[in-house]
Amino acid sequence: MTDVPPILFDRRLLAARLSRARASGPESFLLDRVTEEMDDRLHAVLRDFKRVADVWTPGAALPPGRFASITHVALDASGDEALGLAPGAFDLVVSALALQFANDLPGVLAQIRRALKPDGLLLAALTGGDTLTELRQAFAAAEAEIEGGVSPRVAPAADLRDIGALLQRAGFALPVTDVDRVVVRYDHAFALMQDLRRMGATNVLIERRKAPLRRTTLTRMAEIYADRFSDPDGRIRATFEIIWLSGWSPHESQQQPLKPGSAKASLEEAVKGLMPK
Repeated sequence: MTDVPPILFDRRLLAARLSRARASGPESFLLDRVTEEMDDRLHAVLRDFKRVADVWTPGAALPPGRFASITHVALDASGDEALGLAPGAFDLVVSALALQFANDLPGVLAQIRRALKPDGLLLAALTGGDTLTELRQAFAAAEAEIEGGVSPRVAPAADLRDIGALLQRAGFALPVTDVDRVVVRYDHAFALMQDLRRMGATNVLIERRKAPLRRTTLTRMAEIYADRFSDPDGRIRATFEIIWLSGWSPHESQQQPLKPGSAKASLEEAVKGLMPK
């Protein structure tokens, strides 16, 4: 019997909030930053990618016209995570600020690996666990003080080592992960929350508290935020952690690790060679 991943996210609510954000004038500075960085990273790869799949990006991760074809896979509001990509059909798969909403990230990565041709590339960016750490801490402190308990506000997030291990588990070769931390400043916590609504990035956890927040709790949260996370000029800081990941579909042309015992010189001999005579 296989384990069924828990359902963490209300994807219908996520789709509704993304739609509301687009209708009201979206705030796209974070997605713009990621898509620009993605373009830069792809230009650094000396490869000509033709068939590309863009998985779940809210918008588009790549500029039009650069590739022969781009297949867009929309995030299914029902929670279905079958990507529907043909095996071995793509040279490149990208995803920008979306994979953090996967209930089964290992399963999604495995599907992407199967969809890539040999020596095809996955390049993706997702939010990491330190994203909005200041807001989460301020809310937790305010709820504990005013309401005597804390409601879930953040989904479990993998760290860099976890992501690298997941890439290897999914069958990717040459996995690479790194982090970009973006600190944005606001006049107050309510300005940050307004931006999050315009990003469609408010809480969509299944286990979130359904009752509206009390005004006194919100007011106290803003006070705690300003007290703990403001700069000398009075503006507050908000951290967005972006985890970048890449991996290649295995191919015989790729650099291979040495087999154990195949080194021609021992570490002991190398160290001895550095010792003074």
